[in-house]
Amino acid sequence: MRYRLGIDLGGTKTEVLVLDPDQRPVYRQRVTTPAHSYDEILAMIADLVLNAEGKVKQEMTIGIGIPGAISPATGLLRNSNTVCMNGRPFLSDVETLLQRGIRVDNDANCFTLSEALGGAARDYPIVFGVIIGTGTGGGLVIDGRLVNGPHSISGEWGHNPLPWHTDEDGSPGCYCGKTACIETFLSGPGFSRGFQSRFGRMLSSEEIIAAADASDTECCEMIDSYHDQMARALAHVINIIDPHAIVLGGGMSNIDSIYAGVPARLPAYVFSDFVETLILKAERGDASGVYGAAMLWE
Repeated sequence: MRYRLGIDLGGTKTEVLVLDPDQRPVYRQRVTTPAHSYDEILAMIADLVLNAEGKVKQEMTIGIGIPGAISPATGLLRNSNTVCMNGRPFLSDVETLLQRGIRVDNDANCFTLSEALGGAARDYPIVFGVIIGTGTGGGLVIDGRLVNGPHSISGEWGHNPLPWHTDEDGSPGCYCGKTACIETFLSGPGFSRGFQSRFGRMLSSEEIIAAADASDTECCEMIDSYHDQMARALAHVINIIDPHAIVLGGGMSNIDSIYAGVPARLPAYVFSDFVETLILKAERGDASGVYGAAMLWE
């Protein structure tokens, strides 16, 4: 078995990880992403690979987790919040630059693969992974394999409308052009905007969570609403694919009350007389994406 190099290309930071044949990390590096420049991103990737190869001195496969996805129709990258990458032939450019074949997939898919193969959900056959941070993303792994359909959008639950929508939820607009997308409620910025709309106070998601922990009444009420919104959103996932486990990652997954509050609400929305799907916190934290990128050659 070969060594595996993974790169998690994020909007603010990029991390490289090398795994040995037994999936043990032997090299890591984290750098700031030059998110304003496509050419600088390519140069950064080349430098990271060359540095890793110089240190490890082994033949390696290369996998890259990216924001957005490669369109199967055009080969161009789309839906990336690192906007300078959109409309670019990223996979082709990196393969040309490195003079070898690589594998590229959405960062949420990499996250899910990592947690399904070696993280919190490693014992379960059907795993749905959710990233709830600056945006929302999702991925699906069945029997250890990523599920990626003809449009490369498997798991993009964040751009479906919030189910069982109420007037209290409001109807915020989304950058995708629609209104009331799940992302506009469950992402960190969406959570903060929802709090401001509802209570007239401008607090970050982190400040709301901290104030709720200190028993601020309005912040506690907002957290309770968040539990219910997430339960509604995940109930649709359970009704469609019936996963054994749902793993949560990203900054909003650090709200500890989610892991009791959301399961308690699921039976009201899931089309079943019982609900056994586990809601799990990612075991590898913010390193899950880079592990999954390395595992794209599994």
